[in-house]
This record gives sequence, C-alpha cells and structure tokens, in this order.
Amino acid sequence: MSLQVQWITLLWMLASGSVLGVVYDSMRIIEGRYRFPRWSIHGLDLLYWLWAALFVFRTLYHSNEGEIRFYVFLGLFVGVWIYFLFLSVITGRFVVMLLKVVDKICFASVRLFQVLIIGPLRLALKAAKLLLGFFWAVLLFLLRLLLPVWKLLKFLLLPLIRRLKLPEGWQWVKAKVQAVRSWFTKE
Repeated sequence: MSLQVQWITLLWMLASGSVLGVVYDSMRIIEGRYRFPRWSIHGLDLLYWLWAALFVFRTLYHSNEGEIRFYVFLGLFVGVWIYFLFLSVITGRFVVMLLKVVDKICFASVRLFQVLIIGPLRLALKAAKLLLGFFWAVLLFLLRLLLPVWKLLKFLLLPLIRRLKLPEGWQWVKAKVQAVRSWFTKE
C-alpha cells in the first residue's frame, strides 16, 4: 500500500472520528431534551455503536480496501478528540437550535390542524346539536299545541267514523285511524 493511500486513509479516519462525535453529541442532546425511558437509551446506544461500526468499516473499505492498521485507530481517536476539543460546543448549540426549530414547526403544525380541522368540526357538532335541539323543541311545542286540537277532533268525529260503513277498499284507512288513535290514547 502506498504512502499516499495511507495518508488518505488517515484523513478519512480523522473525518470519521469527527462524524462519530457529532452523531454521539446529537444523540445525547436529543435524549436529554426529550427524556427517553431508561430502557430505550440502552437500545439507542446499541444502535449507535452498530451504525458507527458499519460507518467506519465502510469508510475504511472505500479508502484502503478494508485494511486495518494502527493509524486507522489513531485517526479515529484523534478525530474524536479534535471534535470534542473544538467543535462539540458549536455542534451542541446547533443541535439545540435545530431542535427548537423542529419543536416550533411541530407546534405550529398541531396548532394549524386544531384551527383548520378540529375547530370547524367542533363548531359543526355544536351547530348540529343546537339545530337538533331547536327542532326537538319545536316538535314538542307543536305536539303540545296539536294534542288538545286532536282530542277535540277525536271527540267530535269519532262517533261519526264509528257509524260510517266504509267500503272494502277503505279498510286500510280504518286501520291507520285506529293506529293513530291508539297512539294518542296512550296516556
């Protein structure tokens, strides 16, 4: 392996160490901000280390066909160390600012959904409830008004209907009249 490939591999490992530091810091800030359950933090750590191993070995494979040498580990260590010395604070502030932006976007989306979808649905349900209540009140009012009129008509016309001899085709009318009469006599 040439010296040029070894230096390129070292630079790639420095960059990979820095990327590992960025992802690790970002993950810790997100876990602290959203307070994940204790058991999920261990699972996220496991996923981080699996991802880190795959990332490093893929980078290593593309830079020097996967040969592992001492300078590979040195490059990773120095890359992480340089990251934590100089870039960790900047990355932390950037991630916190990014999370605030994401939180505001999520809050605005939820609020927009409430205003555009939930609010009109609640208003429509209240209007339907009010309208049905109004129709029910009007119906009850009309029934209370018509009940005395019906009783008066029944008192006046019932003897007349009993004396009438209805033809055979009119039997259904008589059945309907008796059904209505039985409905109103239930008191």
